[in-house]
Amino acid sequence: MKSAFATTWKESVQRRKQRKYNYNAPYHVKGKFLASNLSKELRQKHGTRSIRVRKGDKVKIMRGNFKGKEGTVERVDAQRTKVYITKIEHAKTDNTKSAISLHPSSLMIIELDLSDKKRKAKLQPTKKGETAQ
Repeated sequence: MKSAFATTWKESVQRRKQRKYNYNAPYHVKGKFLASNLSKELRQKHGTRSIRVRKGDKVKIMRGNFKGKEGTVERVDAQRTKVYITKIEHAKTDNTKSAISLHPSSLMIIELDLSDKKRKAKLQPTKKGETAQ
C-alpha cells in the first residue's frame, strides 16, 4: 500500500525524506516537478523563468552526455519525472536503439508548443505585467 502524502511537509535536509515526498506525491504535484528553464528570449517575451515541459516543445540539453543537442519532446513521464526527446537514443548490443530518459531540470526550453489555448492563456501577461497563474 502506498503511504499517505503529507500535505503539511515543508522541507527536510534528509535526502530520504525528500525522496519519499517525491515518490508519494500525487500527480498534480508531480506535474510541478516537470518544470524546465526557458531560454533568455522566451523569459523576456513571457516574463517567467520556467514552465512545465510538454510534448512538442523544442528543448536543448544542458547536462550529461548529450549536452548541447537539441530536439523535440517526444514523451513526458510524470510518474517517473522523465522526459524523452526525439533522436536521443542509446545503441544496444543487439543493434537496436532505446530512448534515453532525461530529467527536466537538465533541459532548457528554446521553443514552446502553443497549440493549446489554456497554455497560451497562462503565458499572457496580466495587468501588473506578470504571467497568469
